[in-house]
Amino acid sequence: MSPDQLDAPALSESPQGEIVQHVLQAALRAVDPAAAVARNLIRAGDLLTVGEKTWNLSSIRRVWLVGAGKAGAPMAHAAAKILIDVIFAGLVIVKEGYAGNAQDRLPDRIKIVEAGHPLPDERGLKATGEMISLLNKAGEGDLVICLISGGGSALLTAPAEGITLDDLQKTTANLLACGASIEEINALRKHLDAIKGGGLARAAAPAEVVTLILSDVVGDPLDVIASGPTVADTTTYADALDVLARYRLEDDTPGSIINHLREGKAGKWKETLKPGDATFDRVYNRIIASNYQAALAGLAEAHACGLNPLLLTTYLQGEARQVGRSLAAVARQLASSEHPLPRPACIIAGGESTVVVSGNGLGGRNLEAALGAVTEMDGLADTFLVTLATDGGDGPTDAAGAVVTGSTLRRALELGMNPQDFLERNDSYHFFSGLGSLIRTGPTQTNVNDLNFLFTF
Repeated sequence: MSPDQLDAPALSESPQGEIVQHVLQAALRAVDPAAAVARNLIRAGDLLTVGEKTWNLSSIRRVWLVGAGKAGAPMAHAAAKILIDVIFAGLVIVKEGYAGNAQDRLPDRIKIVEAGHPLPDERGLKATGEMISLLNKAGEGDLVICLISGGGSALLTAPAEGITLDDLQKTTANLLACGASIEEINALRKHLDAIKGGGLARAAAPAEVVTLILSDVVGDPLDVIASGPTVADTTTYADALDVLARYRLEDDTPGSIINHLREGKAGKWKETLKPGDATFDRVYNRIIASNYQAALAGLAEAHACGLNPLLLTTYLQGEARQVGRSLAAVARQLASSEHPLPRPACIIAGGESTVVVSGNGLGGRNLEAALGAVTEMDGLADTFLVTLATDGGDGPTDAAGAVVTGSTLRRALELGMNPQDFLERNDSYHFFSGLGSLIRTGPTQTNVNDLNFLFTF
């Protein structure tokens, strides 16, 4: 489904819903991966320019195309459209269901492979092995175009010696459920894997590498996005062990992983590539789309629709249900005093929250944030909170987010649904599904983190 065809019954039934949908759609269109690649990969004859760097393709021996992430398919198609005559071979790994018809539009020498996310699987393991073999063939005088977007950490999987896929899956699942930040999770991932933490750049050396990146991490830290496969890593084996200790995961972590991290700390295993390593003299990383860009586009559309717009932050973090309560507090301030903006208003807050999973329900961080806001928003007239995963999939669900209004609590209680009960079960999906308040976009094929929209009319 296209972002321009949002499935959002709670908005369609409201007289102001059309405006809300226009703002959401504008934010998603601004971070369209293919358009972002086209804006940043500029070719004029034999001259290829990315940012402030230019290459003469006539002096390049071979061009390789690799990548991983939820936005990989449209990024690959856009890059191939520009460089099709010079690409020697390529392989891009995308989340299952995100390939679309990209392979049909690409020559056989450029492969699009689907794999598991958020847990790595055998498909990702095999495809990453093929990618490393491909990169090892690149040499002096070659240019590797690397396309990275959110989800790349799970899709690029090359376990370190002695670590099995099952070990990685169990550890990843534990980290995702404990409330750890993406920075903490990826510090561990980088020390359990050969291609993360600069490993892809090392595999491609001595070829030059240009990486185009869609950021899905708050603040756009290059070494954290997709676990920084072409970026120097500032974390260590000791840091990775500290994460396990901080969340009391040592006893539930496979022994092979604990042993590997301890041996790495003791110096038995090589560290990830660090700042100053000569490998990065031939690497150029560039962010081409971000949460900030999406938020700005949403604000511009809100202004065009006659609303007073404000960007609250793109650094929103914390436990999801508390994030929801905080957003609801802003909504109540807007509704009661018209501060910080007069009506009609649109406030946008971007970032990424976390969920501590203690129940057996279904949901993701955007849905849980929305559920956390329900009680606090009760009774607010002409007020909407919309939470949105920009990739179109909130956690293990088919929803991108949810809509909360001043009548959500009343409607839920009339149906015998207490939001606190659903919070305790981490079952936000079924709460909003029962109210017809889910937002579905299908895979948007982009991924720049989460956006939250507050509207008062």
